Amino acid sequence: MKKVKMLFKWGIKYWYMTVFVLFTTIVLQYLYSEIPLFIQYGIKVLEGVNPDVGLQKIFLEILKKYSDTIAILLCLAIFIVSLQGVRSVLRFLDSYTKNRMNENIAKDLRDSIYKHVDKLSYSYHNNVDTGDLIQRCTTDIETTSRFVSMRFVDFVHIVSTIIIGAYRVGSINITLMLVSLAIIPITGIASVIYFRYVSKKFKEIEDSESKMTTIIQENLASVRVVRAFNTEKYEMDKMDKQSQDYMNKGLKFSKVMAFYWGSSDALTMVQYTLTIAVSISLAKQGLVDAADISACLMLMGMLIWPVRGLGRIISDFGKALVAAERIDEILRIPTEYEDDGTKTPEIKGNIEFRNVSFKFDDTDKYLLNNISFDIKQGETIAIVGKTGSGKSTLMNILTRMVDYNKGEIYLDGVELKQIKKQHVRKNIGTVLQNPFLFSKTIYDNIAIADSKVKKENVYEAARIAALQEEIEKFEEGYDTIVGERGTTLSGGQKQRVAIARILTSDKPIIIFDDSLSAVDTETDLMIRKALKEKNKDTTTIIITHRTTTAKEADKIIVLDNGIVSEMGTHEDLAYGNGLYSKLWSIQGRLEEEFLKVLNGGE
Repeated sequence: MKKVKMLFKWGIKYWYMTVFVLFTTIVLQYLYSEIPLFIQYGIKVLEGVNPDVGLQKIFLEILKKYSDTIAILLCLAIFIVSLQGVRSVLRFLDSYTKNRMNENIAKDLRDSIYKHVDKLSYSYHNNVDTGDLIQRCTTDIETTSRFVSMRFVDFVHIVSTIIIGAYRVGSINITLMLVSLAIIPITGIASVIYFRYVSKKFKEIEDSESKMTTIIQENLASVRVVRAFNTEKYEMDKMDKQSQDYMNKGLKFSKVMAFYWGSSDALTMVQYTLTIAVSISLAKQGLVDAADISACLMLMGMLIWPVRGLGRIISDFGKALVAAERIDEILRIPTEYEDDGTKTPEIKGNIEFRNVSFKFDDTDKYLLNNISFDIKQGETIAIVGKTGSGKSTLMNILTRMVDYNKGEIYLDGVELKQIKKQHVRKNIGTVLQNPFLFSKTIYDNIAIADSKVKKENVYEAARIAALQEEIEKFEEGYDTIVGERGTTLSGGQKQRVAIARILTSDKPIIIFDDSLSAVDTETDLMIRKALKEKNKDTTTIIITHRTTTAKEADKIIVLDNGIVSEMGTHEDLAYGNGLYSKLWSIQGRLEEEFLKVLNGGE
């Protein structure tokens, strides 16, 4: 029942649509049940038998006014056509309402899961299976919304049809009604067994499909890597294996489904044969006539075929429970804002770390240990260290992507955990090493951080990012479409678009997370110089492997084995005995040679 409530909670909002559809469903079946009685009445009139049938009083009163057979038959034809006309209008309203409800529920589910996923933690997104998540946001939503809006109503349709049909057949002959209903217990038991099988197997099919979707998604996203390493055959074999697994599970399920439907058809034919045999026996006894038998055979469709459709509803019910559980599993994950601050202070750019330590949830070993340093507003700080030393993690902590375990961090005198996460990110801009660009124009990608940004600011940001001249060389200029993930641009161009994008937002703190790694040394120097001239009051943090980039910073922080091993200016550290000195001895010579060439030296 808990799962059932979880499934139907999405339809509560549209209860009025459900009530309307349930009403039209019952009325449609009731009106249809009148038609066999009109046929029964007409046959009795043609046989010259007293037409005593269970029609509505209003119809009988009208028919009794006519004594001519042709007039009665014409009147019956008008009744049938009129009823079918009313049923057509009701069926249109019924179908329209169900489909509208389906789309509304699907939209609610999409909006809910998208907004929730958007608020989930950085750690969740680092570990989530993207293909599986896409599956839950598409196929599972469609399965759930369709069942809630349509299949539940179809179940009521079956129940109401059986009740109305049984009542109509019973009004003709009780024995025929009991014979017609004999198939229901058998079909019901078979449907329960089928439902249990569907619930189990559909979960396996869903898991297999999500794995296949993940493989497709990964290959589309990394097609360049696959081709560069010549691993097309390996990837195709992996896809073929998973696709085969998905096909095998689907075929196995289809065999059971085919057996179920085949058995249902066989039972239905047996039921019709049995009813006809009993009808003939009753006719010989004079208990029923041809008109009664004709009406009963027409009404039998209301008893037998709906029960046959119970299998489809049972199957979809099992699928919907699995799909709804997969959706609810995502929605039950706590968002990162459940542990949030309450303050929104003015942030100018003063930062202080006091004995900050951090470790990931899946380990007891601390990645960062007792990190302490301070940054003044307007300073440019470079963070240097070996790969895996925690440089990027330090910045993820500052932007509250992850929270530190020990110590304190202050932004302009306010403890970081007391500040709202969205407020922190609103005031701290980050440029990543591998920036994500949208499939839009270069202009749109630069201006995306601020929809109200002025054109002059976009152009100025592009100039500072050393991108202006290259954009002007493009045939479409700023209107050039960069392609999905920015595939039409080089790595350096993508990084500079990301730099320009962050500059349009005018944030008091900017972090460059190794975001100058793909540009040449000359362009690197140009960008750093332009940033220095523009952002005199902006606190700039540069995470880099290049000591040539770190050289211009007001302060350099060196991370090594999770601690701050060195701190000072370039002059303080370049000629010491630490890690920075070793890096500078290698990289510094390259910059010196470059500057000589740049200045026309030998």
